[in-house]
Amino acid sequence: SWGFLFVGGWVDLDMKLILIIALLFPMVTYSQNWKDLKKAAKKVNKELKNTSKQVKELSESDAAEALKETLNRGVEKGVDVLSLKGGFYNNLNVKIPFPPEANTVYNKVKKMGMQKELDKAVLSMNRAAEDAVISAKPIFVKTIKNMNINDAINIVKGTSTAGTDYLYENTNSDLIEAFKPNIKSSLDKVDATKHWKKVMSIYNKIPFVKKINPDLELYVTEKTINGLFYILAEEEKEIRKNPQKRTTDLLKKVFGN
Repeated sequence: SWGFLFVGGWVDLDMKLILIIALLFPMVTYSQNWKDLKKAAKKVNKELKNTSKQVKELSESDAAEALKETLNRGVEKGVDVLSLKGGFYNNLNVKIPFPPEANTVYNKVKKMGMQKELDKAVLSMNRAAEDAVISAKPIFVKTIKNMNINDAINIVKGTSTAGTDYLYENTNSDLIEAFKPNIKSSLDKVDATKHWKKVMSIYNKIPFVKKINPDLELYVTEKTINGLFYILAEEEKEIRKNPQKRTTDLLKKVFGN
């Protein structure tokens, strides 16, 4: 800090504030009293704080909107990729396998020479996911739109998949409930329900086995949503690290050119 000698003695003021006051009040003289100088300094300081606050709010708003744009792009890409025939079935990262909790069923039925029936069940589950995933888009978009701005700001500063992780942790159960009816419709549409029931019927007729009936709708629903989250995470990582993926001014501004 610098010291300036006034009638009231030496006064310590921030150098920047002194320069601003000097510019705003060029006629400052030694005859000015301390009360006037203090009032001027208070006014300038208030204006500086207001300006800083406006910049901060703008930055926070940009950060939140950029994150939402990133997640929306991930959802759009995920839907476009996964809704194609083979979108799930031909992609090992998202392919829906026979339910792990029903491995006993799979192994028993396979030993009975019913591999084709098992394959039909798996293929139809993936076809159902490919058919239904389009209807997940508006559910995701609504969830992203309602994301808390403070959460969004913190997520922008987070890991390469922070947005996707937040969305998964905070909305997954709601998404499952909203999406499950669409999966049921698709399972029926592609005969997945029929193939599944046939496999389970074969198994449950085996003597002395414990009869089971896994929830196919819930299983395929969870796997379909997980597949969409996988693509979303990949897209978020790309936008964060790859400048060429930042195709809008807002994304360039927040994540860099």
